Amino acid sequence: MDLPQPEVTLHNAATWYMAGVIWLIQLVHYPMFEYLDRANFLRSHLFHTNAITFVVLPAMLLELAMAIYILWIRGAANWPAVAGLALVAFLWLVTFLVMVPLHGRLGTEGFKPEVLHLLIQWNWLRTAAWSARAVIAAFWL
Repeated sequence: MDLPQPEVTLHNAATWYMAGVIWLIQLVHYPMFEYLDRANFLRSHLFHTNAITFVVLPAMLLELAMAIYILWIRGAANWPAVAGLALVAFLWLVTFLVMVPLHGRLGTEGFKPEVLHLLIQWNWLRTAAWSARAVIAAFWL
């Protein structure tokens, strides 16, 4: 079954938005943590975690809803729909089971190079997953 155009637009907008955001975070934002003033690191990190929630959470929720909807419309035999939802599930798991706790450590312990390194390394997985979702989204143009 073909997807209605408004749903395709919502899905693609959320996915491509998040793909762009994650590349910006991966290449600019997380590496910038290294250069933040150590005396103000906790305040800077708190600002980041509070502000980024408003940037990403609405798009992540929309993306999740649209991935479920697309799988429901297309069915389990449609590999892009299955792969798309599997990637969303992976992204949510990594975000809330790995990234949030790592940010929690930075927020309580202050700047730790080893924690920042883990954050950047794990975020490459999210960057790859959102990039793959962006490619899959192109199937529904």
